[in-house]
Amino acid sequence: MSLLKERLGELSYVMRHSRQAMLGLALILFLFVLALGAGFLAPYNPKALSGNPYEPPSHRHPLGTDDVGHDILSQLIYGSRTSLLVGILSAFGCIAIGVIVGLMAGYAGGLTDELLMRLTDIVLVIPYIVFVIVLVAYLGPSIWNIILSISVLGWPSIARMVRSHVLSLKSSLYVEAARSMGAGGGYIMSKHILPGLIPLILPIYVLTVMDGILTEAGLSFLGLGDPTRPSWGILLYYAQIRGAFVRRLWWWVLPPGLMITIAGLGFLLLGSSLEEYFNPRLRQR
Repeated sequence: MSLLKERLGELSYVMRHSRQAMLGLALILFLFVLALGAGFLAPYNPKALSGNPYEPPSHRHPLGTDDVGHDILSQLIYGSRTSLLVGILSAFGCIAIGVIVGLMAGYAGGLTDELLMRLTDIVLVIPYIVFVIVLVAYLGPSIWNIILSISVLGWPSIARMVRSHVLSLKSSLYVEAARSMGAGGGYIMSKHILPGLIPLILPIYVLTVMDGILTEAGLSFLGLGDPTRPSWGILLYYAQIRGAFVRRLWWWVLPPGLMITIAGLGFLLLGSSLEEYFNPRLRQR
């Protein structure tokens, strides 16, 4: 518990003393405000026909309308919910699988380590984005299928990093002391090794959220997104197939691209700051 409090204190220090981390956190909080307050901030129901087709930006529709009269600003605001949900849950899935596999492999060693690492190698050599596309296309265009596909294919590199860290923590003095006092493997892993993995896991999780958001946007742009939920990728997909690029309707094309950029930049800045702080070699550079 004391080690966990120490790690949380280090996280608070990073937030207070890194401008890069503060900027990233500010961008992320902006997205969360949009997502949580979409019902109050969006001027219209994103599925309602609130205007005429192809209306340019105006006081009534600040970002204009699409080809059937949907308010683009409302779709943009509600789209933040989908993007953040996919990013957060898919990153959690990747981290959960990667930590479990890496922790078991690193602590157990022997045959368990060999089998789990061979499984990791098999998944690692699979072309990630290609098989995500294939898996989502096979399972069907659903937000939950996207989350599942990212989770089951995005964990191998995390597992390898966790395993390496566990091997170093397993030989530390406090783990040896706990083992000599008769502590079981489950107790040692949960009370001594897992808290020590926080400096490794936290930056990876933040950066994996970014990967999940970008992957969802890419899949949606290819027509594999959930058509029942507005998202930034879905906005770009419909803009492409319904002539927004040809008609040069910038209010339909640029805002979702800008939101994807803001999301990616926010999580990248925060994740890079955490990684730099927790990794002394990066700090020395």
